[in-house]
Amino acid sequence: MSKTFSLDWAYALGRPQTSALFRRTPEDFVVHEDLGFEPCGEGEHVYLHIQKRGENTAWLARQIARLAGVDNNAVGYAGLKDRQAVTRQWFSVYLPKGDEPDWQQLGSDSIQVLAATRHRQKLRRGAHRANHFQIRLHQLEGETGAALQQRLDTVAEQGVPNYFGPQRFGHDGNNLHDAERLLVAGGRIANRQKRGLILSAARSWLFNQVLDRRVGEGSWHSALPGETLVNEWPSGPLWGRGRLAGSEQTVALEQAVLAPLQDWCNGLEHVGLSQERRALVLLPADFRSAVSADSLEVSFSLLPGGYATAVLREICLLKETPAPEDML
Repeated sequence: MSKTFSLDWAYALGRPQTSALFRRTPEDFVVHEDLGFEPCGEGEHVYLHIQKRGENTAWLARQIARLAGVDNNAVGYAGLKDRQAVTRQWFSVYLPKGDEPDWQQLGSDSIQVLAATRHRQKLRRGAHRANHFQIRLHQLEGETGAALQQRLDTVAEQGVPNYFGPQRFGHDGNNLHDAERLLVAGGRIANRQKRGLILSAARSWLFNQVLDRRVGEGSWHSALPGETLVNEWPSGPLWGRGRLAGSEQTVALEQAVLAPLQDWCNGLEHVGLSQERRALVLLPADFRSAVSADSLEVSFSLLPGGYATAVLREICLLKETPAPEDML
C-alpha cells in the first residue's frame, strides 16, 4: 500500500469558520514580482519582463531558450510563479554576442512581453525583493462578520506560520512519493530539474512537520531561549549536512519530530545538501482587505520564499477550482 503524506497542518488561529472559492479565474490571483533593482541596460544578459496568464514559469523559460537558440540553463528567473494566475515576472537570457531574436514572437493570448533590456548578471532564484499579490475569493460561506474581520486583523498584525504551500508537493503530494523512492528506496531521477524539485519538496515537508509541532505547542511566534533567529523570527531546519543550529531545547524538539523520518534526513545529507534555517513566521507587508456580501479581496507583499496560500489558509478554507495539469 502506498504511503500517505498529510498536508493538513495546524492552524495558528484555529480552523477557519469561513470557506471560499479560490482561483475561479486566473484574474482572481494576480502576482507582480518586484526585482528590487533596475536592470542597468547593458551586459551579456537580456532581461525580459513578461506578463503571463495561465502558464507555467519553467515551460515559458524553455520557450524563451528555444526562441533565443540557447540551452535551457542559459535562461534564469527569480522564482516560480503560480500557473493559475496572472503574473508579471522577469527572465534573463545569456546572449553575449550576435543579434537578439524578435522577443514579441513569444506573444500570444496568454503571454505579453512588456519590456526587454540588458543587465550584467544572470537572474537567479531568490534574487528579487518581493512578490505583490492581489487576490479575490468568491462565494464566501460561514462566518463573514466580526469574527472574519478579527482574523484578517490578526493576520495583518502577527503574520502566519511560514508553511511551504501545497503546490510545493505536487498534485496529490506526488513529489513526496517521488522523494520516498529517491531518498529511501534508492530510486533514480535522471532529469536534473525534476530531481531538484523533488529534493526541495522533501526538505519543505520536513520543515513543515517541525513548524506544525511548534504551532500546535504555541511556540511558533515567540523564540525559545537560545533559539537561532532568521529575520528576527524563530526558525526551523531545511535539512542537509551539518549540525542543527539552536539551543538544546530546540535541537531536541526538532530531532524528536524528525526521528521517524531519519531515512529522509540521511538521504538529503547523502546528496550533499547543507543544513539551512527558515523563519517560522511569515509576515505579509502592506496587508489590505475588503469584505463584500459574498467575496473577499486581499492584497499584500511577501518576501521571496513566502507562499500566499500560507496566508490565505489562516483566513478561509479554500475550495479551489480544478486546474489543468501543469506543463512540465
